[in-house]
Parts: sequence; structure tokens; C-alpha cells
Amino acid sequence: MIPAIVCDQPEDVATVETLPGFRLRVRFHDGLEGIVDMNREVHAPDAGVFAALADPSRFAAAYVEFGAVTWPGEIDLAPDAMHAEISARGVWVL
Repeated sequence: MIPAIVCDQPEDVATVETLPGFRLRVRFHDGLEGIVDMNREVHAPDAGVFAALADPSRFAAAYVEFGAVTWPGEIDLAPDAMHAEISARGVWVL
């Protein structure tokens, strides 16, 4: 039997909540909490894969998988970069 993958490192995301305005409230395993503001990113002309998240219902489908904020379609955010920005500023604006 293969053991389950446990993502509980300090910089791994423990919970995510979607907020109005294409924002997320995240909490990490070390207790750090903050906001990720993706409004500009999802509406940018060069948004790439994040353009799909401009649909509010798709954005609202965010969940945590393997310690990262993830959306259907293999879209995710790097938890270490998110943790560093929130630790320094309380918010990560993409």
C-alpha cells in the first residue's frame, strides 16, 4: 500500500476561501493568513491559463490540493511564492 501524500509543511496552503473581486483568503499550515488578489491577472490581455478564471463560477471552484490553491483544468498557484508575499505584505497581488 502506498502511503497518502501529506502536505503539512509551513508554506503549504491549509485552506482557501474565494472572495468577491477575484480574491482569495488563504491560511497556511504555519498559521499565516492573507489575501491573494487575482483581479488584474485574470483580466489581463496576457493572462494565459488564468484567463479561464475570469468566469466567476470557475474562479469560485478553487480548492487545496497537495498544499497548493488549485482549480479544475490543472491551474494552480505556487504556495511558496504566495507565502513569501503574504508574509511580507499581507497580500499577494498578481
